[in-house]
Amino acid sequence: MDKAADEAAEVLKVLANPSRLRILCALLPGERCVGELEEILGASQSYVSGQLARMRSEGLVSCDRDGRTIRYKLADPRISPILERLYDVFCPEHVKLDLSQSVNA
Repeated sequence: MDKAADEAAEVLKVLANPSRLRILCALLPGERCVGELEEILGASQSYVSGQLARMRSEGLVSCDRDGRTIRYKLADPRISPILERLYDVFCPEHVKLDLSQSVNA
């Protein structure tokens, strides 16, 4: 039980940062490149990349390279249900509807 509590606390530390939480929420429907995440967050490329690097080191996101484009996705399957529950509790109905739309549509 101690190990599980430690792991949960580490995940919650990452989720406690609003920008990282928004990045993870943006990745919930599917892969996105840094440019898309910059636009969603209204943040610089260096800031978004730094946050993604931290989450990669924590094992929460992973990336795939397609030529010059790097696409990020959720890597830890335990994160999706946590994010979905946070949406249920904290997000207005119109945001929930946007979440169900495909990123590649």
